[in-house]
Amino acid sequence: MINTKLMPVKNRIDTEQALSEAIQTKNRREHSMKRKQIVTNTLTYVLLIILCLIWVLPIVAVFMVSIRNESGTATTLIPLTGYTWDNYIKLLNSDTYPFLRWFGNTFIVAVCVMLISTIFVFSVAYTMSRLRFKGRKGLMNINLILGMFPGFMSMIAVYNILKAVGIDGSLIALILIYSAASGSGFYIAKGFFDTISKSLDEAARIDGANNFKVFYKIILPLSKPIIVYTLLTSFMGPWVDYIYSSVILRDKTDNYTVALGLYNMINSIDTYQLNYTMFFAGSVMISIPIMILFLLTQKYYVAGVTGGSVKG
Repeated sequence: MINTKLMPVKNRIDTEQALSEAIQTKNRREHSMKRKQIVTNTLTYVLLIILCLIWVLPIVAVFMVSIRNESGTATTLIPLTGYTWDNYIKLLNSDTYPFLRWFGNTFIVAVCVMLISTIFVFSVAYTMSRLRFKGRKGLMNINLILGMFPGFMSMIAVYNILKAVGIDGSLIALILIYSAASGSGFYIAKGFFDTISKSLDEAARIDGANNFKVFYKIILPLSKPIIVYTLLTSFMGPWVDYIYSSVILRDKTDNYTVALGLYNMINSIDTYQLNYTMFFAGSVMISIPIMILFLLTQKYYVAGVTGGSVKG
C-alpha cells in the first residue's frame, strides 16, 4: 500500500527532473548558438572593415596626391608641404592640356553611346526573350562564345576599315566602335524580361497590340531597374576606355578623350614629374560624374543586376 501511494509522487519527481534537465540543455544549446553567432558576426564585420579599407585607401590616396602642394612623386601619403587646390586650377586653365575639351569630347561620346547601346541591347533582349524563331538557341550560343574573346583583338582591322571609309580619328568613329557590338550584351536584360509575366503580353495582343506596342507600353514601364543598369554600363564603357581611343584617334589631339589626354600628360619622364599631381587631379574629376550617377541610381542598379540574373 505504501509503495502504491508513493508511485505517483516518484513519477512526478522524475518528470520534473527530466523537464528541468531538458530546459537546462536547451538553455546551454541556445547560449552556445548565441556565442557562435556573436563570434561569426564579429569575424564577418572585421573582414568587411578590412575589405572596405583596402577598397577606400586607393581612392583616398588619389585625392591626397591631387591636392598635394608639390610636384613630382612622393613617398608619403600625407603631403609634407601642405595642401592646395592649385592643381585643379592649373588643369582647368592649361593651354597645353585642354582638359575641358577632353571632358566635353568624352561626354559627347559617352552620352551618344549610352543611348544607341541601350536601344540595341533592349531590341535584342526583347527579341530573344519574347519571340521564338528557328536558330534562336544557336544565335545565343554563338554570341556567348564570341563574348569570350576580348574586343581589342579586332581593333587593327577595325581601324583599317575606318581609315578606308575616311572617318578615322573622329568622334563619330568612336561612337560607332563602342555602339556596334553593344547588342551582344543582351543576356542580363533578357533575364530581366524573362521575369515579366507573359500573360501581360497575351492580354495586350488580345486588345490588338503588336510587338512594338507590347515592348513600348508593357515591357519598358516595368523595366526601370534594367534600363538604369544598361544606361550606366553603356555610359561607363567609353568614359574610361583608353585602348580603342588611342588606336582610333592617334594624333588627332582635338578629339582626345579624357583617358587618352591624361595619359599624354605623363607619357614621358619630364612630363611625368611635372604633371604628376595634375594627372591625379584629373583622375578625381572624371570620377565625379560616375560617382554621382551611382549614388542617384544605386537602388535601380542593384535591382537590375539581381533581376537580370535569373536563368531564361
